[in-house]
Amino acid sequence: MKFGFIGTGSMGSILIESLIRSGALLPQQIVASNRTASKAERLAQLHPGLQAANTNVDVARQCSVIFLCIKPAEFKNVIDEIKDHTTASQIAVSITSPVLIRHLEDRLPCKIAKIIPSITNFVKCGPTICMYGSRLSDDEIEQLESLLARFSRPIRVSEQYTRITSDISSCGPAFFANLLQSFIAAAVQETGIPEDQATILACEMLLGTGKLLTTGGFNPESLQQRVAVPGGITAEGLKLMDEELHGIFNRLFRITHAKYEEDVDKASSSLS
Repeated sequence: MKFGFIGTGSMGSILIESLIRSGALLPQQIVASNRTASKAERLAQLHPGLQAANTNVDVARQCSVIFLCIKPAEFKNVIDEIKDHTTASQIAVSITSPVLIRHLEDRLPCKIAKIIPSITNFVKCGPTICMYGSRLSDDEIEQLESLLARFSRPIRVSEQYTRITSDISSCGPAFFANLLQSFIAAAVQETGIPEDQATILACEMLLGTGKLLTTGGFNPESLQQRVAVPGGITAEGLKLMDEELHGIFNRLFRITHAKYEEDVDKASSSLS
């Protein structure tokens, strides 16, 4: 069984790397194409056996499952290219959030899924958000999620929650890395601790916190309660954070949702 990838940019490459590194797929099972051919060829050099296809049509003709890892503006051209070379037995999997499942079901004969991977999948952890069209059988969904489970935790959501789930799982690593960067910079500025030492401490702390919140039996509230002694140092710090950060994520989600709605409108117009 062959798996195709149309688009090998940042997230497409991470998805391919995650599948290979986890052992979910062998390079020989993967066929990839890119608008810039050298990018697909570079992946083929890194993973002997992976086939760099000359065209998107080559991918569509050879593969049972086709991952569409492209920008919203590219969908119309790609779909126009491949639609006459796909069949009802194939599965097309989009990783592009503003392109809706109905957009693809209206224009391709394939069964349609949409997944939102996360950069955390590169180290075989974190979620993959999963949404499915009406043509997929329960067995096909289970098979796809079994593949994704080799390097992530597949989580099914309603497509109406595409943006917020993407904000949390896919954009979240960048948001919290930004907070961590500020945390480290402030430690250096206020105390003179060497930056490399502060960075190691902060990153190891974040790793341990993630484990406490996933497998350690804590949730965000209970973890704060466990660490913060009433009237103690941590409690004072949390009080300041509650005051200064109040509403920041509400504003962040409003911004990301506004941009998403704009992108959905553009995708709908281009595919109409």
